[in-house]
Amino acid sequence: MTISEIGHWIDDEHRAGASGRAQDIYNPATGEKTGSVALASTDEVAAAVAAARAAFPAWAAVPPIRRARLMMNFLRLLNDNKDELARTITAEHGKVFTDARGEVERGIDIVEFACGIPQLLKGDYTEQVSTGIDNWTMRQPLGVVAGITPFNFPAMVPMWMFPLAIAAGNTFVLKPSPTDPSVSILYAKLMQEAGFPKGVFNIVQGDKVAVDAILEHPDIQAVSFVGSTPIANYIYETGARHGKRVQALGGAKNHMLVMPDADLDKTVDALMGAAYGSAGERCMAISVATLVGDVGDKVVPMLAERLQTLKVKNGMELDAEMGPIVTAAARDRITGYIEKGVTEGAELVVDGRGHTVAGHNQGFWLGGTLFDHVKPDMTIYREEIFGPVLSCVRVDDFAEGVRLINEHEFGNGVSLFTRDGNVAREFGRHVQVGMVGINVPIPVPMAWHGFGGWKRSLFGDMHAYGEEGVRFYTKQKSIMQRWPESISKGAEFTMPVAV
Repeated sequence: MTISEIGHWIDDEHRAGASGRAQDIYNPATGEKTGSVALASTDEVAAAVAAARAAFPAWAAVPPIRRARLMMNFLRLLNDNKDELARTITAEHGKVFTDARGEVERGIDIVEFACGIPQLLKGDYTEQVSTGIDNWTMRQPLGVVAGITPFNFPAMVPMWMFPLAIAAGNTFVLKPSPTDPSVSILYAKLMQEAGFPKGVFNIVQGDKVAVDAILEHPDIQAVSFVGSTPIANYIYETGARHGKRVQALGGAKNHMLVMPDADLDKTVDALMGAAYGSAGERCMAISVATLVGDVGDKVVPMLAERLQTLKVKNGMELDAEMGPIVTAAARDRITGYIEKGVTEGAELVVDGRGHTVAGHNQGFWLGGTLFDHVKPDMTIYREEIFGPVLSCVRVDDFAEGVRLINEHEFGNGVSLFTRDGNVAREFGRHVQVGMVGINVPIPVPMAWHGFGGWKRSLFGDMHAYGEEGVRFYTKQKSIMQRWPESISKGAEFTMPVAV
């Protein structure tokens, strides 16, 4: 087995780590060490920022249509290399290959959107806002911007950030998760092959040292982050204190409210995929089924039966439905939550602890877990578990279900399953959550709509990608213009008004 040494990508070249610090990389299905990733020092972050800063003036001056054409080259290369990217994700994250390929394709959607940057950067123009004066606005790039991305979507989440930022004329520094860093280097090589100039796209691998260096560096104008709420809060506060624009997407506790009139077969299918797909390691995973009236007496046994046939195995096997947990530490943390749920009195219907896969005894395995009669004061209800654990909460009616959802500190995603159009309309209007699905279990918006939650699921004012992303990576400038021939007054000492 070949052990990979993953370093940084600075000024269009792969650089070995110079800090003397590194972190091991594992295949979660086998438990084997497959590589090592360098952990950047402050100086290495500074070198990446310096390369990006040096590249910015010339890159910002490139016409948007030419930037878009290079992005189209990158798009073509991504499509040509989907399977390699997906295999790399499965090898380091553990999610099943088909899911990994879907992740790549959703990232490609953002690149396609970024190829429309000439239209997206158009400003507004008003002739004759006052006598002899015209006014227009334009959007200009910020400069050097950075992205700090999580382990659970090593391909898709970086593409929420760098394609739009770069297409808009910025240069970029990416700090991916050290758990599954190889996809980032593949991106860098494809960007190089696509023809992007040196220094436009840079990567620093690392941990908190690299994160803090990014947050404190005076030449970085904006930081985008996706991860847990405590870290998102830290990123937001620290970045803002250092004068940066910050977009920090945090944690989630996504509910599915199931009405008594819902199609139960489709509801159970949706809960299985949304709760256990990618081993529950999604910020849009459904982790709470809020069951109205007697529907819980029907849904819970159906879920328990389905869990007995859930195919948990190596993600490279194409019939796999769920792969391993990303790391041994993550598995131990999740099993701790299961133990806590039992201790606090929830009914453990299906216990995923102790699950094994033949031939992969050292892998980080955990089966799908199902709790019933979970109460809102229990830890497994309040906190984000980020694993294949579904908690079922019983409520008397629709109003109680909406109240519970709205009272939770997180407001990332939510779903409603019903056949009643009026109930669906009221739910959409009154639920306090940023992304809402009606008979859609994981309502991840498409590339041109933008992604983001409410409450403690988002720190900052702008969502990721879509037109919100374009606004995040640009600043508006307003220009008012008149010429001497139109000036008929002398000095003016009052507030100018339209005349």
